[in-house]
Amino acid sequence: MKKVIIPISFCLLGLLFTPSVFAQATASANASATIVTPISISKNTDMNFGNIATNGTVGTVVLSPASGRTFTGGVSLPATTGTVTAASFTVEGSGSYTYAITLPSSVIISSGSDQMTVNNFTSTPSSTGTLSSGSQTITIGATLNLIASQAEGSYTSATPFAVTVNYN
Repeated sequence: MKKVIIPISFCLLGLLFTPSVFAQATASANASATIVTPISISKNTDMNFGNIATNGTVGTVVLSPASGRTFTGGVSLPATTGTVTAASFTVEGSGSYTYAITLPSSVIISSGSDQMTVNNFTSTPSSTGTLSSGSQTITIGATLNLIASQAEGSYTSATPFAVTVNYN
């Protein structure tokens, strides 16, 4: 029996020149997108605090999103209420989507050079709405702040206040 002795260096050379085999796999995927109806908002009704009387003392009138009024301080609400309405908007978009509501922080209303601040805006729904069947109505209330010597007059905002809606 003959023994064949192969030096280790020849074995190592053989390994160095042996072609390498790597495993390779491929997968594929589709790309897709869904376009939803753009969200929109339109005004139905302007906000109106109605008729207010003052006795020379600081006060407020709080208008709820349901068009109810309460008052504090030197304010009273006459029996002849005038037009009392919360602001109302219609939001439209893709059905069953939710959206966020952003209300203004404050707005100034004026009668000539006399002014009042409207702030603490609230809404129904409050901060998030749902577009059941693609539409929902938002109602907006706020607080009207009267100074002690609030002058008589018909007060309105120089520019409309903005209500913003965005899909969640």
